[in-house]
Amino acid sequence: MEGSAQRQTSVVALLSVFGLGIAFVIVGAISVEYGKALQIENIGNLTFALFLTSCIVQLVIGPLVDRFGYRPVAIAGFLVAAVSMLLLAVAASYATALVACILLGVGAMCMNTVGNTLIPVVLFGGKDPARASNFGNAFFGLGLVVTPLLFYVVNYKAGLFVLTAVFAAFLAAAVGTRFPQAASGYRFSMAVKLLGNPAVLVAALALFCYISLEASMNTWSKPYMTELLGGDQNPTAVSKASLVLSLFGVAMMAGRFLTSAIKNLTNMGVKLIATMAAVAAASILTLILTSSAALAVVAVILTGLAFAPIFPTIVGVTFAKFDSSLYGSIFGIIFAIGLLGGTFVPQIVGRLSQGATIQQSLQIVLAMAVALFVASWLLKTGSKRGGAR
Repeated sequence: MEGSAQRQTSVVALLSVFGLGIAFVIVGAISVEYGKALQIENIGNLTFALFLTSCIVQLVIGPLVDRFGYRPVAIAGFLVAAVSMLLLAVAASYATALVACILLGVGAMCMNTVGNTLIPVVLFGGKDPARASNFGNAFFGLGLVVTPLLFYVVNYKAGLFVLTAVFAAFLAAAVGTRFPQAASGYRFSMAVKLLGNPAVLVAALALFCYISLEASMNTWSKPYMTELLGGDQNPTAVSKASLVLSLFGVAMMAGRFLTSAIKNLTNMGVKLIATMAAVAAASILTLILTSSAALAVVAVILTGLAFAPIFPTIVGVTFAKFDSSLYGSIFGIIFAIGLLGGTFVPQIVGRLSQGATIQQSLQIVLAMAVALFVASWLLKTGSKRGGAR
């Protein structure tokens, strides 16, 4: 591709992961106000719908990219996301909100596949996938920052209308972009073979643990801080909790930009993932034990910093073991399995909190952090680049 065309493609790839960040944090960002307005007892059910749909759809998007290319999938992703935001804004019932989250799962996985399979190819010359993935996914963190901050400034309905317009603008950008031919072939027969590859299975296990952590923090950080600051009857507590969720996103974004400055990151990726999993476990334990709102804010920010490099480094370390023509197949498998964690764990947190507090229910999130630490050391498993074709 020509330089200008590649830059355009890079921009849309980055907009895709930015949009994914919005999609994955939206339920948490509007959780307190939305749950009250629609009388939703467990807001985690909307996250469940979003992630379960994403899990199923992720396995389908790869073949669609192969058959139709990146452009129509990118267009579909932004279009469906815009419609989902509009539906959430006008929803007067739980059923409509549920449909919106199901649709959002479809749009999110279109954006996810376009962004995360293009970024390692178009950034840094395709030579350091872990570094490229960290840089690109910093824009996912930007989505986590901007979304709660938006709802701090305006009410949830106005904010959702703004996000509808944002996705419409992204749609216009995708329509005007020329994409490369999809090099990441998702062939069902190859996917079956990859399902038995130890490197793919370990990466899937690691992402199962990680995505359960991120989805839980995205969904429950705001209700947790609201609870700690005085409850949802206190408007000041709700506003401050929105800011804390934004700070979580700031920490993730900053951490990924910082990590992307490290050259040859792929070679030291496993140690980095293990270290950050241990830090995340310590900060989540702090959230469980503390009664201090100030200390909880620090722990939320530290958790965001710890989370920052984990997902993109898992993806980059795993991609480095295979030819780029298999990226779509590999990403589809490991992310779909990973999404199961994001589907069930936040909902379990919600169920446990109904009989106790959100703070107490975070114990399952701590268990996932410990499991990730163990799984991270297994990421050394598998053949080196080019060994699995």
